Amino acid sequence: MKKVIIFGNGQMAEIAHVYLAQDPSLEVVAFTVDGKYNVEKNFRGIPVVNFEDVVNDYPPDEFVMFVPIGAKHLNELRAEKYLAAKSMGYRFISYVSPHAQVSPEVEIGENCFIFENNVIQPSVRIGNNVILWSGNHVGHHSIIKDHCFVASHVVISGCVVIEPYCYFGVNATIRDAITIGEKCIIGAGALILKSTKDKQVFRGQQTEALRLSSDVIKAKVA
Repeated sequence: MKKVIIFGNGQMAEIAHVYLAQDPSLEVVAFTVDGKYNVEKNFRGIPVVNFEDVVNDYPPDEFVMFVPIGAKHLNELRAEKYLAAKSMGYRFISYVSPHAQVSPEVEIGENCFIFENNVIQPSVRIGNNVILWSGNHVGHHSIIKDHCFVASHVVISGCVVIEPYCYFGVNATIRDAITIGEKCIIGAGALILKSTKDKQVFRGQQTEALRLSSDVIKAKVA
């Protein structure tokens, strides 16, 4: 059984704990945060230790780390804490839901969080420190590089290359055989049909409200 320290004491840490607690091969023994944010000293009935002191209380030769921070600052905060813990000598787990469909010959790096109902096709390579929320499709021979965040129901077609630090909103669609440049933001519902440059932002079209009240519709379907 691996003894795990989770970085954080907020919603993402709570979600991570719920998932990891269901895995009999893992035991969450502590949370850790920067000392200035460690007010309660206890979270979900488990000790919270200062990140500055974590190596003293939970040495890296006995414990592993999991850093499930969200996409804040375009994944840079998660990358910062992941790299800091790595420099302390920690090894990392990756959590892949047993309800994800992961094909053979898929490579998944460390400190990845892959939720339920993801479909990951053959020969996909996923780097380090990547989060795939629930219900995505990652097509064959695609590459997702380090420090990316993919929200729910995103379609990444085959042979796509995604450079580091990208963010994908819900229901985004990426056509096959293109490259998404580093630090791009692909908004909810966006459709990307050609390769992008670094740091580009794409926004899906918002549906406009009709100029009538729902009371009118209700009357017609009553």
